[in-house]
Amino acid sequence: MKKYLAICALSGLFLAKAQSSDSLKTGNKITFSAYAELFYTYDFNEPGNHMRQNFLYSYNRHNEMNLNLGLVKANYQSENIRANIALMAGTYAQDNMAAEQNALRYINEANIGIKISKNKNLWIDAGIMPSHIGWESAIGKDNLNLTRSFAAENSPYFETGAKISYTSDNGKWFVSGLILNGWQRIAKPEGNQSISFGHQLTYKPNDKITLNSSSFIGNDKAKEDKRMRYFHDLYGSFQLTERFLALLGFDIGAEQKSKGSSRYNIWYSPNVQMKYQLDNKWALAGRLEYYNDKNGVIISTETPNGFQTFGYSLNVDYAVFKNVVFRTEARGFTSKDAVFAKNDEFRKGNFFVTTSLAVWF
Repeated sequence: MKKYLAICALSGLFLAKAQSSDSLKTGNKITFSAYAELFYTYDFNEPGNHMRQNFLYSYNRHNEMNLNLGLVKANYQSENIRANIALMAGTYAQDNMAAEQNALRYINEANIGIKISKNKNLWIDAGIMPSHIGWESAIGKDNLNLTRSFAAENSPYFETGAKISYTSDNGKWFVSGLILNGWQRIAKPEGNQSISFGHQLTYKPNDKITLNSSSFIGNDKAKEDKRMRYFHDLYGSFQLTERFLALLGFDIGAEQKSKGSSRYNIWYSPNVQMKYQLDNKWALAGRLEYYNDKNGVIISTETPNGFQTFGYSLNVDYAVFKNVVFRTEARGFTSKDAVFAKNDEFRKGNFFVTTSLAVWF
């Protein structure tokens, strides 16, 4: 079984994820799609083992051509049933799924949904699903910037559980409630008997504005070290002109300092992202971000001020074809403490350049 999954996932190296209009369809209900993104990153801190910062999970190799994500997906959709199965390979899968059992590390999605109302768009879905948190996904082409933000890299990309969701008749409102196995988990960690919860509320007053609120509540540690975590993600996407898009996001979380404690460690991350479409081929996008995790809840540095880091980036995108895009991004970090490794010492700054080629159908 493991060998079969590996072969299927590796076939994604030559494929790309498609929008349903670009996909190969069998009948009216089954859609096949694929996505692949190759990348090259040069990190001026030059890590000797080619592994970059431990808080990054995408495009995280230095000075080598590699596959960030190869994905093959099958989707089934009928009036009352929907299902997705997607297998993957690449450094994204390798880094994000390291805590999972070997047989689960190739799975990107595996979920089934049932419509429970004849007249309303009300569904129950269960399985391994994309995260309900955040404004960025693992699919590079769908994001404004080439690389992922601090906020995206350090909050769930995927989740396992069940959700009930409702979309209003006019499509302006979406609301869901979730029961989850934990914070970016397929299998629960050993000794954890907790159930986690979440919500998502999305409002689209028109086709130019999207407002979203998402949350997570739960414990992701073993019973003897149980610490409640509360997390909220808020963002707004604004198509200000035909060519100019702006996104504002803010994440904040709190976790108990110890089991049963009334005191909490806080972390937060504001983001500003912008994209300008020059023409039908070229686009520019930039990002300003800050991540404050002084007490090391998510990113542990064991330094006096923890991880308090400002980030900036600028990328240039070129659409080679309708389903092929080449992107280049320059990105830098500046931290309050020396937390970025270079040879045998640590520095307060880190700068790197990434290029990627993404294909989908």
